[in-house]
Amino acid sequence: MIEAKKKFGQNFLKDSTVLSKIIQAMPRSDRKLVEIGPGLGDLTQELLRIKPVVAYEVDEDLCVYLRKKFSKEIDEGKLTLVHTDVLDVFTKGSLLSEPYDLVANLPYYIATTIILEALDDPYCHTIEVMIQKEVAEKFAAVPKTKEFTSLAILAQSIGVAQILFDVGPECFDPQPKVVSSILKIDKQKMFVQGSMEGLFESKEQLQAFKKYLRSSFQNPRKTWLKNITSEFNKEIVCGIMRDFELPITIRPHELSVLSHHLLFKTLRSNDARKHDTRNESKTRSECPKAST
Repeated sequence: MIEAKKKFGQNFLKDSTVLSKIIQAMPRSDRKLVEIGPGLGDLTQELLRIKPVVAYEVDEDLCVYLRKKFSKEIDEGKLTLVHTDVLDVFTKGSLLSEPYDLVANLPYYIATTIILEALDDPYCHTIEVMIQKEVAEKFAAVPKTKEFTSLAILAQSIGVAQILFDVGPECFDPQPKVVSSILKIDKQKMFVQGSMEGLFESKEQLQAFKKYLRSSFQNPRKTWLKNITSEFNKEIVCGIMRDFELPITIRPHELSVLSHHLLFKTLRSNDARKHDTRNESKTRSECPKAST
């Protein structure tokens, strides 16, 4: 009998109704299908009814179990089982060298990292994953809510992110201590030109935008002005805020996805990165006044 291992964050989905709902929400496309963490193969079995699957599994014991359970499908070329840490694959490039859709029941402790890697992967078109509800809310959040962070901005910059439904602890073995959610991200473009239109001209520009977001949200309780001027020249930032008619009290989560992109582009075009702080003491009066 296979037992879940804590070091891999394993919680095996056992509810057939949830499995059916995951399958129903999958995109109907000719793209390849990738599964991360097939576990005991319950979801894999349903996926194979639709199309061939490439499955990545880090647990060697589970790989032995899956090879025996799906020996026929493996022999027929319907299932490709890869024993590896999927993050190692991402560091080298894409999970596949052709367009694919991703379906996964992700371990909570690495879910965010895997989703961000999949967002970066130019061959990944749709992401449908089971993750902790709290994390799913951060990817699907809307502006002016406390959940709206850089995760939502990254996901919604290139696609539509939505929570399809919640999954209770009783649907797993062993039962987790939190509620899970099915998060779906339909990409409508890529960060950098790939199998679809690119949002940025280069990977360097994408990395610069991510750095901008880290600065913007480094302290969510502080104003955007306070956060961003740790990285960018305050005089230029204040001038841009005045042009955009932004109050000095605005916080990063109160700015829309589009606003963050416009601010980032404007800061870059003004070469606003900090080079010299000698004049910053003069700039306080130049910042836009708070609305009354």
